[in-house]
Amino acid sequence: MPLRESESIILKSYNLAEADRIVVLFTKEFGMVRAVAKGARRLKSKFGSALEPFSEVKVEFFEKEERELVSLQNADLLRSSFYVAAQPDSLETFSYIADLLLTFAPPHDPNEKLYRMLRAVLSAAFEEQIDHKTLKLYSEIWVLRLGGFLPDWTICGSCRKAFGGADSAILSEGSQLICGYCAQGMRPGPAVSPAHRKVIADALGLPPNDFITEKRPLGDIVGEVSRIIERIIEAASGRPLSKAKETS
Repeated sequence: MPLRESESIILKSYNLAEADRIVVLFTKEFGMVRAVAKGARRLKSKFGSALEPFSEVKVEFFEKEERELVSLQNADLLRSSFYVAAQPDSLETFSYIADLLLTFAPPHDPNEKLYRMLRAVLSAAFEEQIDHKTLKLYSEIWVLRLGGFLPDWTICGSCRKAFGGADSAILSEGSQLICGYCAQGMRPGPAVSPAHRKVIADALGLPPNDFITEKRPLGDIVGEVSRIIERIIEAASGRPLSKAKETS
């Protein structure tokens, strides 16, 4: 039963029995991990406030083969998100992103790029007057991209021809971008314009703060891309998104 150590971000926690908690961690080294924190609900718990949702912590845990739950031994607080997460908009945004990760990130599957994205998004939320709708969209795009569910927005998914700067496309039922020629006779899907594709390209090429600053004046375009991405998420996950996502 080896002792593991990793930087982590707390996503969720639940009460267990009288004194314990189940903690859902997204770790840098081991991916999504569910842990039992024994005695975490006691007044003088060794974990203190380190298990608050969306805090960054350095954890140690024992992992037993063929057991999904690990045993959390220690959690050192690196950065608290208590003040930001206490604000309703930030709490809703963080909770939504946590649900995205729980849906698309397989347990015990390390993904350092996804961890860095999550850390950058949490850092962006510390900025004043953050645009939560655009921050959610940024997170959605990256979660889909790193999970292998985001289509290639540069070429037609049917004929593989590269889109020109003025070419429009449609999103197929299989979540592929199809050019106008190949789309003839197909069931109509959401239109994807060059402006929509640029939003996606910028999300994949910019840090979250820069993306939000650049897209803030483009509220209508961001909203349209968000609805397109919503369809892809629903197709990939098999369930509708929370309506709370529409709150900005």
